[in-house]
Amino acid sequence: MPAARERPQPAPALPDPQARGALARMVMTLFDHWQLSSDDQAALLGIAAGNRAALMRYRRGEPIGTSRDQFERVGHLLGIHKNLRLLFPRNRDLAYRWMTTPNRAFEHRTPVEVIREWGFAGLLMVRAYLDRARGA
Repeated sequence: MPAARERPQPAPALPDPQARGALARMVMTLFDHWQLSSDDQAALLGIAAGNRAALMRYRRGEPIGTSRDQFERVGHLLGIHKNLRLLFPRNRDLAYRWMTTPNRAFEHRTPVEVIREWGFAGLLMVRAYLDRARGA
């Protein structure tokens, strides 16, 4: 009997603009807590370093872009934040400084540098490191 073919599942729809606007505000607040430069913020979101206009729009709460890449980046960034808050529940300063602190696990580079160098793969590496650290 031949194996049944699985139909490819359609990609889930992106949230509505209002929800994407809330995500934009959340990630920009997170960048403020992490004290990232505009260039680092753009790199983490996967947009051109010179695209400060997009960062200003997101800061005002305009919807985060409709590209799946950018939407997934925001999800991973918020997941990193959640992991840091769970790993350092009594030390908010350490949780916020962690992204810009050199780490032996990343050859003494900061997590932000890893993401800038490796792009989306770097973001996944940082997220996976933190997932393992908290035993998830």
